[in-house]
Formats: sequence, structure tokens, C-alpha cells
Amino acid sequence: MGLLKQVFNANERDIARLRRKVDRINALESQYESMSDDELKSMTPAFRERLANGEKLDNLLPEAFAVMREAAKRVFGQRHYDVQLMGGIVLHEGRVAEMKTGEGKTLVATLPSYLNGLTGEGVHVVTVNDYLAKRDADFTGQVHRFMGLTVGYNGHDMTQAQKREAYAADITYGTNNEFGFDYLRDNMVMSASDMVQRKLHFAIVDEVDSILIDEARTPLIISGPAEKSADLYFRTDLFVRRLRQGEDYEIDEKMRTANLTDQGVAKAEAYFRVNNLFDPDNVTIMHHITQALKAHGLMHRDQDYVVIDDEICIVDEFTGRLMEGRRYSEGLHQAIEAKEGVRVQNESKTLATITLQNYFRMYEKLSGMTGTAKTEEKEFIEIYGMDVVCIPTNRPLARKDLGDVIYKTERAKFNAVVSDVAQRHALGQPVLVGTTDIDKSEIVSDLLRQRGIPHQVLNAKHHAREAEIVAMAGQKGMVTIATNMAGRGTDILLGEGVPELGGLHIIGTERHESRRIDNQLRGRAGRQGDPGSSQFFLSLEDELLRLFGSDNIKRLMDRLGLEEDQPIEHPMLTGAMERAQKKVEGNNYDLRKHVLRYDDVLNKQREVIYRQRREILERDNLKEIVEGMTKDLIDHMLEVYCSEEQIPEDWDIPTLIGYAEHHFLNPGQVQEADLRKLEREELREKLTALAKENYEAREAELGEFMRELERIVLLRAVDSKWMDHIDAMDQFRQGVHLRSYGQTDPLVIYQKEGFEMFEAMIHSIEEEVVLYVYKATLQAVPQPIPVHDTVPLQGG
Repeated sequence: MGLLKQVFNANERDIARLRRKVDRINALESQYESMSDDELKSMTPAFRERLANGEKLDNLLPEAFAVMREAAKRVFGQRHYDVQLMGGIVLHEGRVAEMKTGEGKTLVATLPSYLNGLTGEGVHVVTVNDYLAKRDADFTGQVHRFMGLTVGYNGHDMTQAQKREAYAADITYGTNNEFGFDYLRDNMVMSASDMVQRKLHFAIVDEVDSILIDEARTPLIISGPAEKSADLYFRTDLFVRRLRQGEDYEIDEKMRTANLTDQGVAKAEAYFRVNNLFDPDNVTIMHHITQALKAHGLMHRDQDYVVIDDEICIVDEFTGRLMEGRRYSEGLHQAIEAKEGVRVQNESKTLATITLQNYFRMYEKLSGMTGTAKTEEKEFIEIYGMDVVCIPTNRPLARKDLGDVIYKTERAKFNAVVSDVAQRHALGQPVLVGTTDIDKSEIVSDLLRQRGIPHQVLNAKHHAREAEIVAMAGQKGMVTIATNMAGRGTDILLGEGVPELGGLHIIGTERHESRRIDNQLRGRAGRQGDPGSSQFFLSLEDELLRLFGSDNIKRLMDRLGLEEDQPIEHPMLTGAMERAQKKVEGNNYDLRKHVLRYDDVLNKQREVIYRQRREILERDNLKEIVEGMTKDLIDHMLEVYCSEEQIPEDWDIPTLIGYAEHHFLNPGQVQEADLRKLEREELREKLTALAKENYEAREAELGEFMRELERIVLLRAVDSKWMDHIDAMDQFRQGVHLRSYGQTDPLVIYQKEGFEMFEAMIHSIEEEVVLYVYKATLQAVPQPIPVHDTVPLQGG
């Protein structure tokens, strides 16, 4: 109880503070009422000028909110209530405003979006579906346009140019999925001018619990066309089997590389019928050959891997254990599958992925509003750094929430639901029946049809029609069946004579595993002080009761000798239900936190890659980046072939020369005898100087093409290696729990080995970039492969 009092008091203190701010806003009302439209509109440039002179948004808040309230009165004929001003302040502060259904959250969002829109850095107003986003951009956007701010709508089927225009607006409306997918697509473009988003400045998330909690575990995924690559692996494998080590290719066990000799390159060009193997257009063939050479020359059966049940399973080199769930990345696993003659599994075509949790955490400021958030406050604080403020209702709540009724069987429960609907329908009282899924809504619909009761059935598929039907649910005699999420965000207005009948009655046909969803259903009745009522009809066969503690209730019903259609109603039952729900909520939160911890590992890597990618796009000259990669490669070569732990006589100079010639030196450019005379640091300087000399010769040879070659080679290398890495990390995550031997936490293994995999990928990018920039032969300007043009989207 002490904790509850603390929470309650903290919220009360917040409300008292907000009321003082509202008083300051109200004190300005008469001043702005007396202004003409033009005078009111002139406040926007005046505010912007004050911001440019260093004034803070918090200082402008009372005036900006008062101006927006006056503008809304003129544009919509609606005046913000004091509680709506409170909600607006909470959103501006980057927190969650819990406001009951019907309190006008859409109007609340106009206040912080106007204030923050004055900065010109962009405000994203995020809704759960496209219909609501477009509706709000058109309708609510009127007041922003009246005040001189630009408003954009970010739709699913828009062109890049249309999206860019939408994002350039002061305030942009769209769905969570569309904002997230645009972020991913922006990190796949081949030119900075193709990007559509600006920096992620401020987001106001409507139905924040639905978007940031219910949908948080589903990642957004952009997939490429599902290519059947098995054939190329088998063709390459046949080719490599014909080659002779030492003549056609060389294996470097220390560097774990395998490379074709000049003779091998000629054979490959003949076999695959290409003129120039090093042409960027032939990068796929070259990649497959390299992986097949590694599979044959470096990977040994029953040492590096075993074949079990027609599958390749990796052996941990340190423990000798099978690393179940792990696959070699970059197509090496498929090359080994081809070598061993087992089924080659298609390479994953995930091109980019991110969870909504990690996308929204990138905003500089994040806020949200919903009718139900307090039960999830711990999660909002821990994951997003947002606490929840419960805003009081404008008018006292008049809804009556009746106690739960429990039946022995589901059949008896649904019969009771239909009988209750029939009685209320006969009186003309509107009824909304909420179900947890579409199947249950069909059962209720069939029973109502048999009783000859006209009704509407709704599920969350057709948003525009859905909002229309839900809006009509409060009319006299209406019976509406809806899944819990259907028509969310739509006001239900009571028809004439309905308040006298008791208002809208809500029937819940099952307790959801989250109390929040039940509260949302109840909250559809009793808006703005309207009368209304709600009741849940349950059965011992309901999933939640079946899984959590229905045995005691069942025994009690049996002992009382209750018949199937006799209900039991007791406060103890409601308490037992709440305890079961809290248990499930806790489990679900732990699951989401678990998913996030794993995704955080990939997220840090994603940030590094995307930052590097943006740098490539934004810089005109990438020479410095390539030179840096060449230096890294030289350092790595020296570590492998000329280790500081070895005496100079043991250095493997011949192999070092072979590796350097393959990547950036010309054949015969250095001699072993000359390099033997040098200290280790002199070796580094010598190789670095030769690489620089060759680079400058390359620039002279290619002229203007050089900058284009650098850009395309860098982008291709980063993109292809990153896609392979996403796939490898996903495979690893799915199987890592099998590796939790002893007391080792799978997450620790995932973090450690995920970092090692990332380091290996960075080295692989550097190798490929250096090889192609120094060795590719160009007949014309290479054209980039626009991998994102035919991208089907999943997760939306």
C-alpha cells in the first residue's frame, strides 16, 4: 500500500504542477481571442525568431499552447479542455500521457506538434494504421497549415520524391511501420540524394502501448527476391574440383584465404564465359569461387565440421563441441554443403531489419499517448526512458463496471452473452461485444443470427470502413461485434435517447492476457462523462483460466453442484483473474526484454555499419577511407606473417608477398631479399608507400571513373557482407541456447561471438574493397545493383 500511495502521490504532484502551467496558458486566452486571423498567424514567425535568438521551447510553451488553442477554436470550432493542455505538456516533456477514451487525444497532439514543429527539425506523429494517419494529416493538419506550418503524410505507396517532401514538412503523419521501413530503405540507397528521412528529432506515438509494447517483438524486415543460388554453388564446386593447388590457386592457412593464380583466373573466365573476372559485374561469381576454394582448401570434414542427417554442423575449435544453430557466413556454409553433396540451403535474403523498440529509441525525444499505459509503466521507463502520467478526465467517469460472470463451459458462456445482448437489444440499448480473435467473433455472430438479431461484425482489416462502423456503435438498437483492436482510436458517440437507456454496454467474452487490453475494451463506453456499462463473461475453458488456476474454481463449482448454464459471480474470482493476468504480463515483459537484449547486440553493429555507409554516401572523395582500409590490411598481414613474437628469420615473407600482390601490389614489385633486410616497422612503411604509389597510378589510369569505382565497391562490399552477417547472427541467435553448457549465459556467448563475427566481417569488407579498387578492370562506368527496387516488405 505504501508503494501505491507513493505512485498515487507522485501522479498527484505531477497534476498539480501541470495545473499551474495550464493557469498560465489560460491567463493568455483573452489576449489571443482579440487578435485578427492575420495577427494570430503572425505569432508563428515571431516564435521562430525567438527560438533563433536562443530562447528555449519550454519558455515558449504557454504562449504557443494558448495560440494553438485559439487557432483550433477558429479552424475546428473546438476549444482544448484544460486536461488536453495537460496532456500536451506531458507529450512535449517526452513522457506518456494516459488519457481515457474519448478525451480527444487527436486534438491533444496538435499542441506539442505545433510547439516542436517551430524548430523546423521535424515532428513525426505516429499512428497504428494508414487510414488514421491520412485522416489526421488532412483533418488535424488544417490547424497547423492555418498557423503557417507545413504538414506531410507518409504513405505506403508513395514515390521517393513524395516521401522526401513529406519528411521535409514541419509535421509528418504516418504509421510506425512506414517510418521504420523508410529508415531501413534509406540505409540501402546508392546515392545520398535518394534518402528520404531527415534526422529523427521528435516522435509523438498515438496508441503508444500498442506500437511500443504489443508490436515491439516483431522486427521490421526488408527482403530481397528469393534467388535460388544452390545451382551456382554446385557449378562453382565442379569448377574448383578441376583446379590444382599451387598452379591454379593458392591456399594461405594463416590468413585463412584462398586465391586464384593468373592461370586460375584465365580458367575461371573460360568456364563461366566472362571477359574479366574482376569486373564489378562478376563479383558474385568471384565470391562463389573464393568460398568454394576455402571449402575445399581450408575447411576439413570431422575437424572443422561434421555431416549429420544431411546437414553441415560446425565444430567449436576450442571445445570440440557441435555449435548447433551456427552457420558459416558469406556463403561458405553453402559452399561446404555443395562440396559434401548435401542439400544446399538457400541463402537468406534479409536485406535489412530492425525492431520497433530500437527504431523508436533513436529519436532525440519520444512521447506517446493512450487510454491504457499505467500497468506497463515499468517497461516504458526501462526500455524507452518514458514515465506515465495519468491525466484526469474532463468530466467524472459515469461508467458502471459490473463484476465478471464465470460459466463452466464456453458454450454456456456464449449462450449467456447472446441472451444478455437480446434483452438489451429489445430495449434499444446499443451493445458492443469484444472478442479476443476473429474465430470467437464468428461464433457470437452465428448465435445472434440464429436469434434474428441484426448486427455488424468487425475485425482489424478494413480500417476506413471499420472506423465508420465503430463510430455508429453507440446508436440506438445497434449491436456490434469487434475484435479488441478493431476501430481503435475512433470515438463512439451516443445516439438520441441512448443515455436514458444506460448508454453503450460493453460485453467482454474473454479476459485478455493483458489487463491493459481489457481496460481498452471497457474504455469504449463512458466517454466524456457519458453513461455506460461493461461486463466480462468468462468460462473455465477460456485460455487464460485453463492455463492459470481454474482448477480451484472448477472444484468449487462442482462442490456447489452448479449446472453448466449457472454462472458464478464473486469478487474472489475477479482477484484470481487479475493475479493470473499480472503473471502473464510479467512473463511477456521478460520475453520482450530478452528479445531486446539480443537485438541490442546487432543494433550496436547496425549503428556502426549505417554510420560508415552514410559517410560513404556523403563524401565526394573516398580515397582516405580506402587508404585507411589498406593500412588495416597491411597491419593484419604483418600480425599474421611477421608476428612480433617471432624472430625475423621465421617471418613468412614469400606468403606475405603473394597476399600483397593479390590485393594491392603489382607482380614482382617487391623481392623477398629486399624485404628481409627491413625491420618490422620499416616493412609496414615500405608496403604502405608502395600501396600509395599504386593507388596514385590507378587514379591516373582511371581518371574520373576512380571516384565512382571507390563508391560502388565500398557500398557493394558493405551491403553484401552486412546482409550475410544479419543472416549469420539470426541463425546464431536461434541456436545459441543449445550452447549454454555449464553455467554460461547464452546472451554472453552471443555478445562475445557476435562481436568476433562482426570483427571478421569488417576485415572481410576491407579485403574485398582493397582487392576490387586496386585490381578491377573497367570497360565502362560500373552500374550499381539497386537491391531495394524490387523489395517485398514483411512485418508491415
